[in-house]
Order: sequence, then C-alpha cells, then structure tokens
Amino acid sequence: MDDGRGSKVSPVISDPDYMKVVLVRSGNGLLVLEGHTWFQHRQMLTPAFHYDILKPYVGLMADSVQDKWEELISLDSHLEVLGPVSLMTLDTIMKCAFSHQGSIQTDRNIQAIRDLGNLTITRLRNAFHQNDIIYRLTPEDRWSHRACQLAHQHTDGVIRRRKAHLQKEGELEKVRSKRHLDFLDILLFARMENGSSLSDMDLRAEVDTFMFEGHDTTASGISWTLYALASHPEHQQRCWEEIQSLLGDGASITLDQLDQMPNTTMCIKEALRLYPPVPFIFRDLSMPITFLDGRSLPAGIPVSLFFYGLHHNPKVWPNPEVFDPSQFALGSSQHRAFLPFSRGSRNCIGKQFAMNEMKVAVALTLLRFELAPDPSRVPVPIPKVVLKPKNGIHLQLRKLL
Repeated sequence: MDDGRGSKVSPVISDPDYMKVVLVRSGNGLLVLEGHTWFQHRQMLTPAFHYDILKPYVGLMADSVQDKWEELISLDSHLEVLGPVSLMTLDTIMKCAFSHQGSIQTDRNIQAIRDLGNLTITRLRNAFHQNDIIYRLTPEDRWSHRACQLAHQHTDGVIRRRKAHLQKEGELEKVRSKRHLDFLDILLFARMENGSSLSDMDLRAEVDTFMFEGHDTTASGISWTLYALASHPEHQQRCWEEIQSLLGDGASITLDQLDQMPNTTMCIKEALRLYPPVPFIFRDLSMPITFLDGRSLPAGIPVSLFFYGLHHNPKVWPNPEVFDPSQFALGSSQHRAFLPFSRGSRNCIGKQFAMNEMKVAVALTLLRFELAPDPSRVPVPIPKVVLKPKNGIHLQLRKLL
C-alpha cells in the first residue's frame, strides 16, 4: 500500500474483529523464524510448557519472590517497584531456563541482558538512531554489540557445559528422571522431524528468546497489577482474604493452588487489560487479506496491532478506564477482545508460565505487604515495545508479616 509519495503505509488496527482475521492468518513476525521452520520449532517447544513441566517452576518462582522481598524489608516503605520486580523475574527466568545459581544483580553477563532491553527501547525512541549509519557512530551501538557478545557468551557457555555433562555415560537417563527439567534440558532432548537435534545456534536463539521475551513483559504485568491493587483497596482486600485463606503464611505454594484464586486471577487479567505489557505487535502480511466487511489489505505490507488502543476502546469495553475485574468472570463475552498474549498460531507460547509467575508474585506480595499508591508520583504509561511508566511505579508498602 503506497501513500502516493513512494512510501509504504502501515495500517494500525485496534478493532478486535479486524485483529482476529490478521492473527489467525499466516504471516511473518514474532522474532525471526518464518514458515515451516517456525512451525517445526513451535511443535518442539510446546512440551516445555506442559502442565507437569510447569509444576516445579512454581517453587522457583516463589523463591525468587521471597528472596526479593527479603532484600527490601529494611528499605524505606516508599518504593519504586518495577526495578526490583524486573530483577526478580529475570532471576526466575535464569533458574527455569538454565538452573542458574547465584546473584543476577552482580553477574555482568546477566546484567547485559537488561541493558540490551533498555538500549533497544532507547533506540526506538530516537528517530535519528533508527538510521543504521548514524547509530553505528554512537556509544550506544558499541555497548549494544558488547552486551550482545556478553549475553551470547553466557548462553553458549551454559549450552557447551550442559552438552558435555549429558554426554557422560549414564547422565542422559539421570537427567531425564530429574524432578525438575529446565528449559535447556527440554531443548536438548527435542528432535526435529528427521530425528536431528537443534543446532547450537538454534538453541541459543530459543533460550535468548525465552529470557528476553519472558522477563521484561512479566515484570511489567506484575508491577502494573500491584499498582492497580494499591489504587483499589477494596479489590486488594478481597484478594488478600482469598490468598490468606488458601496459603496461610505462604510458606509453600503449589500449581494447584494457583488455580484456586479466582478473584486474584480476575484482578491480574483486568490489570493486563488496562496495562497490556506488550502494547502492540507487528505483522508483515505474506498474503492478501480480506476482512468481514469486505475491506482488504495487500500482501507485503506491515500491519500494527495496537492492543493498548483495543483495551481502552469504549466500543469494546464498557467504561474502559475503570478497573473492573468482574469483566473476567466466567461467561463474560469480553474475552474475545482480551489479547495481552496475542492470539492464533503465533500466540505467546509462555502464556501459562507468565500467568503462573504473576499469580505467585502477586499472592506472596499481598501476604506480606499492604499496598498503597504514592499520590505524589502517579505512573504515566508509555506504550512502547514493553509498556513501562515514564516516571516509575511508586508504591507505599506496609509490612504485614
């Protein structure tokens, strides 16, 4: 589609019926894989998110939450939460993907992962830096390359050591029988249609994707949920009562218990509606597409699906700016327009992992703290690659346990 001046027009879609047509069709987008290669990898990765595989992850998630709040006990009750929550979710990803031990805050290789995310967002905000020639002249470009190198060195080193470990006689069956298989174990055991295993480059790409896509978005979802509950004490109280009756002092938490938190789950979903962690995604149309009303788009153009606009659309949601978790009660017809994890064949494969992590973090936080907003520093959401606040998410925490 041309704008008459030789430039391609990129339509922005924020209507659920239009989005559904795009999402159920094949297209290029969502990282770098396309066509059969993407589909084959998707089939191989699906077992990594099976219910039984996710069970032991809940304990690792709980450990990360407990460790993080232990660090913050001695701090001032006024806290910017997105920073520590982001470190917490990265810690969880590292434990689940790599069985990583140690402090991620002091590991410069892991710190590089966080820096890469920040550098990407900074570059997207600067129109001049989107020009490759200009960006190559900046110190940000040099650090971006260095950060990529550090992150890849870390991933490659872990893959190399894990492969060497598995090649020892008898170790393969020992690992298969472990109670907890991490993400890398599952990737190493995966086989393609011809029986071959993933290459080291493929392994690195999948693990890096899991880390990059998994920790920042989940941190955003948790932080905005805590802010929403802090701003609505009546819903916070209901969630606390539900969680306290289920978990007691929170000394242990299981996957089955996460399925018994309807109020908390509805509050998380409503926070994701108001503050979708991924506010938009892009698709390059590989084929022409015709919508139900007869309008059409040609192949070869980029399309932006604006979830943030969809979730704030009064034509879709009654009173879209009001925090109303009851919209996600069983039987609600609004679920068709709830797309924080996208939809269709390229939906977020880690959806259940992310929802579990958010439930664990919210539940264990509410057991330990009463939350209130900081009226002097109201967060302003900025719909970029990941929805983050312009001025941080500042809360007041009062210790309960």
